[in-house]
Amino acid sequence: MANLDSDGVPSPRKLEGKYKAMVVCWFLGLGTHVSWNSMLTIGDYYYNLFPSYHPARVLTLVYQPFALGTMLILLYNEAKIDTRKRNLMGYIIFFLSTLGLLVLDLGSSGKGGIGNYIGICIFVAAFGVANAHVQGGMAGDLSFMLPEFSFFAGTAASGALTSGLRMMTKAAFNKSNNGLRKGVMLFLAISTFFQFLCIFLYAFIFGQLPIVKYYRIKAASEGSITVSADLAAAGIHIEETASNDIAKHERLSNKQLLYQNLDYGLDLYLIYVLTLSIFPGYPVVLVAMYNMLDLIGQYTPLINSIKLESRKGLLIASLSRFLLIPAFYFTAKYGNQGWMILLVSFLGLTNGHLTVCVLTTDPKGYKAPE
Repeated sequence: MANLDSDGVPSPRKLEGKYKAMVVCWFLGLGTHVSWNSMLTIGDYYYNLFPSYHPARVLTLVYQPFALGTMLILLYNEAKIDTRKRNLMGYIIFFLSTLGLLVLDLGSSGKGGIGNYIGICIFVAAFGVANAHVQGGMAGDLSFMLPEFSFFAGTAASGALTSGLRMMTKAAFNKSNNGLRKGVMLFLAISTFFQFLCIFLYAFIFGQLPIVKYYRIKAASEGSITVSADLAAAGIHIEETASNDIAKHERLSNKQLLYQNLDYGLDLYLIYVLTLSIFPGYPVVLVAMYNMLDLIGQYTPLINSIKLESRKGLLIASLSRFLLIPAFYFTAKYGNQGWMILLVSFLGLTNGHLTVCVLTTDPKGYKAPE
């Protein structure tokens, strides 16, 4: 049992483990996107297997509805959902689905065909379900903690990591079609390992860190019941904290919260509509450039002079990125490879920078349940 003060919150001297929490969050963020980024990065392999089915575009269309639909269901029931079960379920689905892709390819000996393609689509749909569980659950869990907990930097790092691994495996194995397949198998095996690592880190390490316990007890004292299982796993029962009288804590409704933060939601929508309309389907080198600059962009808001915090400024910046559409069109038609690399890099840099600016500016000033 943690030492609690009169408000049911641990003493500040007990807040240890900040840097460990930052590292763990980074890996948990990496696990959130490593499976989907793996699919995007090995798109060339699937184009060889399924040249008539346009896998890069089709798999994106399969992934997104399942991610959005599951997110809406979880949002509707958010106050009743056990955050620990939600996050663990998401990472387990990620692990099983990535392992399933590996087993499917091994079982079919790398052959194409509509049956194998449907199987891949099913696993990609599972990625969408898992992402809705984990990304929403972790973002909500960390929103009442510290912005230094670099979860979203980890999501960006997953893109850079998968691109780097893909280029290495292509260089090592790309002497024949069989060599290409071996590289993809190694690539998927590494991705599966990272998913298993995330299960272990969330289940046994993250919730045991003193600083994480502190913020979860604080959330419980403000009326949050979704952290109870995580606290119980850490040996703390909310009945023994200041959370007994939850009824006295009032919170804004979801409708009120949506209205107050509508512009932030629009910012994120505009950022990713633009990015996803351009990004899928590029060669490995351009994908790697995008992912590397996206990772760098996740850290540029640490420079206060270029961090955007104005709500109007964030909206203008998000809208201005749509000028990249004609830029990409004319570059593809008249420009050379250097200009295309520059545009893809700028796309990644602005995607990472604006995402972090939005998510670290909002939410602020809310209670844990909100």
